[in-house]
Amino acid sequence: MKSSPTSPRDPTTGPASQIADAGWLDVLMSRLGRRFVIGVPFVFLVMFFALPFLVVFKISVSEMDNVVFKDLLGFHDGLLVLQIKLSNYLFIVQDDLYVRAYLSSIKFAALTTVICLAIGYPFAYFMARSRPGIRPALLMLVMLPFWTSFLLRVYAWKMLLADNGVFNNIVLALGLIDQPLKMMNTPFSLTLGMVYTYLPFMVLPLYANLVKMDIRLLEAARDLGATPWQAFWRITVPLSRGGIIAGALLVFIPCLGEFVIPELLGGPQTLMIGRVLWDEFFANNDWPMAASVAVVMVLLIIVPLALFNKYQAENSERSRT
Repeated sequence: MKSSPTSPRDPTTGPASQIADAGWLDVLMSRLGRRFVIGVPFVFLVMFFALPFLVVFKISVSEMDNVVFKDLLGFHDGLLVLQIKLSNYLFIVQDDLYVRAYLSSIKFAALTTVICLAIGYPFAYFMARSRPGIRPALLMLVMLPFWTSFLLRVYAWKMLLADNGVFNNIVLALGLIDQPLKMMNTPFSLTLGMVYTYLPFMVLPLYANLVKMDIRLLEAARDLGATPWQAFWRITVPLSRGGIIAGALLVFIPCLGEFVIPELLGGPQTLMIGRVLWDEFFANNDWPMAASVAVVMVLLIIVPLALFNKYQAENSERSRT
């Protein structure tokens, strides 16, 4: 009895075709997933930074007629005319007040960043090397000030540093001084308030970086004859550079435009760009000038960051090659 011939398999319905279809779907989902992960932050950046920044920039180059901003584009005698006012930016460069405000803001922001790094690095290192059981408690202590209102914490320092405040009363009672120390409305009170406020922003990135460091590298350094200080500078600090940079940016950028702390602790004589912005917006009611000051301040932050990122990318490319 002859066996019936087998019918040839359809290549479009066989197992190989199913595997190919599954592989194509995996590739498609992977590409869509990557685009989604990249697209969500990009949309967020466009909506909450780029568009508001463009609105502020548009105000800075516009003419103000009472409470109305004139359009940049207009028709005159059949011609489309673009009117951009750049006098505010020229005035910022020429006026000594704005230059001193920018330099003063950069000085206090840099000083606060350095002090926060000097205090926060040892504390973050101690947290990362402590027992795993007590690390959550230490993290809670770092974040505990955020449970209280920012204004209440600043006002508390105002009461502590006043001429008849807690610190002066204690020192006077101990007989260490004859008259109260002038601590309020000084650069000391301003720096102290900003260091206290932004210190957690330095500690948390450093801790997240140091806690992931491989301890075996330090053990190998000791086996090779390195002292603890040499191992710290040659291994720990270079490996924690990412946390140092992240913490420095998280402290420096908000300190640069800080307004509340200089107003409450620094006093009226403290010249910072946040106070200048407030005066231009609400005292002088000159919104184009205030917007110009804000645009220059943003550029002072973005341009160094862009140059730094380019430098980091070039260094990474050299290390790969």
